[in-house]
Amino acid sequence: MTDRLLAIVVCGAGPAAQVGILVDLAHERGWRTQIIATPSALPFLDLAALEEQTGRQVRSDYRTPEEPRSSEQATGFIVAPATFNTINKLTSGISDTYALGVLGEAIGAGSAVVIVPFINTALANRLPLQESIRRLKSENVSILGADHGNAPHPPHTGSAVIGAYPWQRALTELERRLAGL
Repeated sequence: MTDRLLAIVVCGAGPAAQVGILVDLAHERGWRTQIIATPSALPFLDLAALEEQTGRQVRSDYRTPEEPRSSEQATGFIVAPATFNTINKLTSGISDTYALGVLGEAIGAGSAVVIVPFINTALANRLPLQESIRRLKSENVSILGADHGNAPHPPHTGSAVIGAYPWQRALTELERRLAGL
């Protein structure tokens, strides 16, 4: 069993329903996995199947005071699919969900974080998103955008491009970052 734990933060966008692909890829490469879902991602996910696949509860909310605190720290983080909303909130320091709180701390601690947007061209053209991506990159966060074969899609065409979502590239980029390349 490996000691590497991959935290996969899932947002509410089309590819979320296929996050099990990333879990399988990570397991094949020796990772243990934990799914953290934004509230908007929950309707996309088969929670029981993902919990069986990962061996862990899908987290979407903070623990209660009665629940024990986990001492386990993730080795790296992949945010996939990442939405316009999550990217902009993360950059603004908004921590109104468990997922955003975890990511804010991860970035502040210097952890390896890879963000894989799933965004249409109309949203990608917005200056707030462009500024958010620039700022996240300045904090040493990897963003897999058009320069990594993950170009924004035209509005209302997301379902046609879900099959090309770059799960493998996300994991490769995280491992590259952890290796210091």
